Amino acid sequence: MLKLFFYVLLAANGLLFAVHQGYLDPLLPTGREPARMGRQINADKLILSGAQSASPAGATGAPAAATEAPAAAAARPGKDQENQACTEIGNFGLADAARFEARVARLPFKEKLARREVPEAITHMVLIPPQGGKEGADQRVADLRALGIADYFVIQDNSRRRWGISLGLFKTAEAANAHLAAVAQRGVTGARVIEYNVGLARTAFQLRDPDPQIKAGIEKIMADFPRQEIRSCDS
Repeated sequence: MLKLFFYVLLAANGLLFAVHQGYLDPLLPTGREPARMGRQINADKLILSGAQSASPAGATGAPAAATEAPAAAAARPGKDQENQACTEIGNFGLADAARFEARVARLPFKEKLARREVPEAITHMVLIPPQGGKEGADQRVADLRALGIADYFVIQDNSRRRWGISLGLFKTAEAANAHLAAVAQRGVTGARVIEYNVGLARTAFQLRDPDPQIKAGIEKIMADFPRQEIRSCDS
């Protein structure tokens, strides 16, 4: 009896030893880690949840940088446009503005020219006083044309200057006297400077980013408007 008990105990110990060493795992699956991992399909392709959540953050980093580039590119043309050179020509009276526009209308860049109204205080006029009514004015106009002077205006209102001829309006007496001297050198007689205080709406023309061909065309036209200036739009 003791021998039987001894052999049973020995067999139980051997069985426990075999189980403990994993000799019986193929026959008796267990929950131990090596066996569980071995039963998984494509276990080497598993991605831990921590790594998976980190991946999208890294992936979205590049597109975020890419979206910033178009925004910067869109802002750049606006900045370039602000930095474009702008040339302003003026300030023209009503008649001269119409003549200037008529000349520019025949050029290919007419759509690039923009008008700007400029309020201006006029204090002096170079005037050929009226003499002989309308007939006298017509004769003086013919004389001016013969001298090559086209910048004039026949006054036809009901003032005491009616049928006089204005050779220009100026902001200062100095500018008016300088113009009087210039027309006198060209043969104009009988003109004088008078005070003429009035606020007028003058016209200036602006041209943005002109190329050399446009500048040449403007300079050619400006030869017929010697009292107008070409300046920067910011001045």
